[in-house]
Amino acid sequence: MRITDLLDRRSINVNGSASSKEDAINKMVDLMCASGKITDKDAYKARVFAREEEGSTGIGEGIAIPHAKCDAVSKPGLAAMVVKGGVDFAALDDEPVELIFLIAAPNTKENVHLDVLGKLSVMMMDEDFQSKLKNAQSIDEFLKIIDDADEESKGIDSYGAEVENAKCNIIAVTACPTGIAHTYMAAEALEKAAVENGCSIKVETRGSGGAKNVITADEIKAADFVIVACDVNVPMDRFAGKKLIKVQVSDGISKADQLVKRAIAGDAPVYSASGSTESESASDGKEGIGHSLYKHLMSGVSHMLPFVIGGGILIAIAFLLDDFSINPGNFGKNIPIAAFFKTIGEVAFGLMLPVLAGYIAYSIADRPGLAVGFVGGMMAASGNAVLSWVNGSGQELSYSGLNGFIQNTVFGASGNTVSGFLGALVAGFVAGYIVLGLKALFSKLPASMDGIKPTLLFPVIGVFIMGTLMLLVFNPIIGVINTGLANLLNAMGSSSKIILGIVLGAMMAIDMGGPINKAAYVFGTMAIANGNYDIMAAVMIGGMVPPIGIALATNFFGNRFTKAERSSGISNYVMGLCFITEGAIPFAAADPGRVIPATALGAAVAGALSMAFNCTLMAPHGGVFVFAVVGNWPMYLVALAAGSVITMFMLALLKKPIKD
Repeated sequence: MRITDLLDRRSINVNGSASSKEDAINKMVDLMCASGKITDKDAYKARVFAREEEGSTGIGEGIAIPHAKCDAVSKPGLAAMVVKGGVDFAALDDEPVELIFLIAAPNTKENVHLDVLGKLSVMMMDEDFQSKLKNAQSIDEFLKIIDDADEESKGIDSYGAEVENAKCNIIAVTACPTGIAHTYMAAEALEKAAVENGCSIKVETRGSGGAKNVITADEIKAADFVIVACDVNVPMDRFAGKKLIKVQVSDGISKADQLVKRAIAGDAPVYSASGSTESESASDGKEGIGHSLYKHLMSGVSHMLPFVIGGGILIAIAFLLDDFSINPGNFGKNIPIAAFFKTIGEVAFGLMLPVLAGYIAYSIADRPGLAVGFVGGMMAASGNAVLSWVNGSGQELSYSGLNGFIQNTVFGASGNTVSGFLGALVAGFVAGYIVLGLKALFSKLPASMDGIKPTLLFPVIGVFIMGTLMLLVFNPIIGVINTGLANLLNAMGSSSKIILGIVLGAMMAIDMGGPINKAAYVFGTMAIANGNYDIMAAVMIGGMVPPIGIALATNFFGNRFTKAERSSGISNYVMGLCFITEGAIPFAAADPGRVIPATALGAAVAGALSMAFNCTLMAPHGGVFVFAVVGNWPMYLVALAAGSVITMFMLALLKKPIKD
């Protein structure tokens, strides 16, 4: 495939103009749409702007190569515009941009076109090629210049150069989020800078087509220096013991000469054998605290999601197969086939919080953080076990001193000490930074002890610190909060049903299965025991609204969500109808400031309507499986629909369209 195969005549303007970067991108999208390769202009444009938010695609020297890969692209394509007089594009060198290429890549497994687009990106670094394109007088001349250069250009599979008597033997890795342009441009720039400075180099590129020109173990062993110019995580452990610089991929393009000169001077720390994928000592990338925290959170959420969906759907199947009338209190396990599904589902579901905490910690501190995070997440899920010490005669024992303190303070506390989802979030971040602290503390130990740090020191000390904090701080504090919530609910129950419905519905939606949610659920089950059935109805509807409302929003306002979020819409319908509020957790974790208020409002309205319509529920469970015992079920469905639709519109109002 040649570059001109992707460049439609209708998508070229050799006499363009633009008043701003936004205006330039809008015009480029119009040119791309003129080729008929875009099925959803708004979605494609949104994704192009999203890529710009990650970092300007103005590469310098008057060139910009914005790009997007998404479902809105039916066929791979290029659009081009020569901007007479230039436009401020927030380029890396702060110079006006005169030549813009817009790339459209479909979201498919076939990535041959990405190699072509990568080759174009590299060709753009040739000043003579740039000059000819900027001065082209017609579309035909523009196309011919590209075709002639394409004929002479090399591919992008092998970046590297051998130099006799090299000053430094460099290995490098380049990667950008989309893997289309910057990955290869950084590789080209580093190769060029290395040769000009008398250095040998080999560059591994990690683009959309996968890793190419992969660096071997022998090449790593022989290397004097490592340059990692990446905006995504790449395998780093292989570089342990080597001097290493880690920078943004844009620096690999604009600061290649500086990086090579640092390599020659040996100006970088040695990458630690136990270093994280983004070792602070090795990283020159400037990443904001907010973005860093968000990245760690998303690491945990993305690993947790399969457990939520897999376990939740299996539990839902168990409810579907079971016979509620046998024993309402054991619903889901009354018959063998239902118990079979529910047992498997509960195991998967039970791993949700440990995995969340473990992979947040992993993102922060690499593999040594996993064990500490898993333990913190498990303790958040289980709470402080209430133990009883008895002797052989069955008499309860009482201890003094340190044993007495632990017995009474940690295990003797009454009330709920399960910190749930919020506790797991805290545990994940705390675990990660505990391990980073231990790495710094033990960094001065002899190199001979490097092997025992990740296998002995980090897990033993880290798990102990994490467990102590969970038992003495996080779990007890949230236990006090839960007790306060229960007292508040009891007070409300005696004054106003509508207000109680609002509060219960909102509580079910605030922390998606966490301690606040569970406090409302326990209050509902206690009410059933006392013969009050309207409270459980409000509780159930509050737990069903968040995933259903989110699922509706992904369908009717899809431009507010990423592709991954939209694809989980169907599973959220299922989980919502099955009273599995946790299906909303990934959305709430990704955007809590907007998602939680939207779901809480919808659930609060649904809870209030359930109370107003005098709906009742006699089962300590929820979802479509118990609708047979719902009192006034037609109006209950009205309340559920109203709350879900309110959540949907609130999400549409609060969340801005994104560039996916």
